[in-house]
Amino acid sequence: MKKTLYKFTRITALFLTSALVFSCSSVRDPDNVFSDIDYTKEDARREESKRIFDLLEKNPVQALWRANLLKDEETSKACESAVLEEFNSAVEKSDWFNASRIAKSLQTISSPLLTSLSKNYSELDGLAKKVPGLSGEKSSGSKKVSSYINGTVTIWVDKGIKVQNGMGYADRVIGSGFFISKDGYIVTNHHVIADLVDKKSESFSRLFIKLAGDSDTRIPAKVIGYDSEIDLALIKTEVEAPYVFSLGSSADLDAGDKIYAIGSPVGLERTLTSGIVSATDRKLFTLGSVMQIDAAVNQGNSGGPCIDENGNVQAVVFAGMLQFEGLNFAIPVEYLKSLLPSLYAGGKVNHPWLGCYGHTKKELGKDSGLEVQYVFPGSSSSRVKMLVGDVVTEIDGEKITTLEDMQDVLMKLPAKSIVKIKFRRGEDELYEDNVYLGVRPEMPGYNIYKGDIIAKSFVPIFGMRLVSVSSSNSKKYQIESVIKGSVADESGFSESDPIEIRNIRLNDDNSVIYAEIYAKNRKKGYLDGIMGIGAQLDSPYYF
Repeated sequence: MKKTLYKFTRITALFLTSALVFSCSSVRDPDNVFSDIDYTKEDARREESKRIFDLLEKNPVQALWRANLLKDEETSKACESAVLEEFNSAVEKSDWFNASRIAKSLQTISSPLLTSLSKNYSELDGLAKKVPGLSGEKSSGSKKVSSYINGTVTIWVDKGIKVQNGMGYADRVIGSGFFISKDGYIVTNHHVIADLVDKKSESFSRLFIKLAGDSDTRIPAKVIGYDSEIDLALIKTEVEAPYVFSLGSSADLDAGDKIYAIGSPVGLERTLTSGIVSATDRKLFTLGSVMQIDAAVNQGNSGGPCIDENGNVQAVVFAGMLQFEGLNFAIPVEYLKSLLPSLYAGGKVNHPWLGCYGHTKKELGKDSGLEVQYVFPGSSSSRVKMLVGDVVTEIDGEKITTLEDMQDVLMKLPAKSIVKIKFRRGEDELYEDNVYLGVRPEMPGYNIYKGDIIAKSFVPIFGMRLVSVSSSNSKKYQIESVIKGSVADESGFSESDPIEIRNIRLNDDNSVIYAEIYAKNRKKGYLDGIMGIGAQLDSPYYF
């Protein structure tokens, strides 16, 4: 759950010295920062060609995209051959998700390989979406709300024995889930089954489910796919589902509408609670928004369905603030429907990443696109020459007017694919290019801190743009600008403030950064002193 409650962890980041263990980091720029490739210089072209050939075996689609940027015929042909081999391998395995990803990329760049494919992108996309939950399958049965309980299960993760104070205790995780197909596919939360897929976990865990109609029998199950960013997982058991839920549309719900939550709070199976939708746009995830509900939710409810009066799943329960009664949350079913093809494909779900940071652009009081406020050196966006100040208006044929639009589109697109992007520079200049969607890092801000100079990395991390003011002291800067609503803004920093970065520290898992800054704050009458500011190294504004 460490990545889901973004807003709460952002608030507590300001008080981290008393709560977390930090390791020190020297205040200096990294040794190597990526520089744009000058394709007009022959030696730079040769070096890039070598790097592309090194990339071929690991990621043929990315290599092909970079070969297209290089415009070298020999390199492009080698990449096309590797991509076709990867495509044919996917088709042979009936891996329609990856086959469609490759076909989409080839279609985007209008590759001559398209005529060599055994199936076109439209056919493959249709096959990739023929997965449990999207076929419209539903069991017949009573329309009484109480009958829907039969489609839910209790998730039981047996972690063996935990020893505390010299005594052994049964160690287990209990959650909830629900059937989306007759042949035993079940949706739950990632955090419920996290110990089964976490490579760092030292426990030997086993996964079971209990049917609502038989609370005594533990039935073995296995994890198919999981998404730690959106906190969803797909598991499979070899039983025939007594009831199959249909996936509805959260767009049909608004604040005040009635909903029901079904699950196993603290292990109490067959529990149904009711309430209303309190809000539909809470920013608790680093990707997308979640619903706030007031139906009673407790530990063990995680992964259960949140349904309407017709029994359609409108959301997946994922968290409750146990110290605050009635403050509970659920993942909109649209996210589940977008992710089911990649969950069904198996393993960890990767989300796309362009290497940018930005906010919704406001013009004349209206949303007009996604303004780029930072570009990570060496990222896909930097390679297609996107600049700070550019405004993204379209991606993959979908219009972008807000950050939320971009998040919704990226949720549907597979990482490691190539798509069209359109962006505006100034008032009149319009650009269109093919951009590669990389894999979103677990902590984008950490990658940026390690891979870019401090003056630039402070833009996405703290929201302040710095300029160096001393050639003899690399720690002294002046604030050029502050992003409204950022950590720097909320901490009282403003344009033209002189600062000196005294120390930078990271917590043990590199998810939080803490900086000690000596500042003369203009808003406080140039009162000087050392301030400490902290920030999460992930946020909804990275894309």
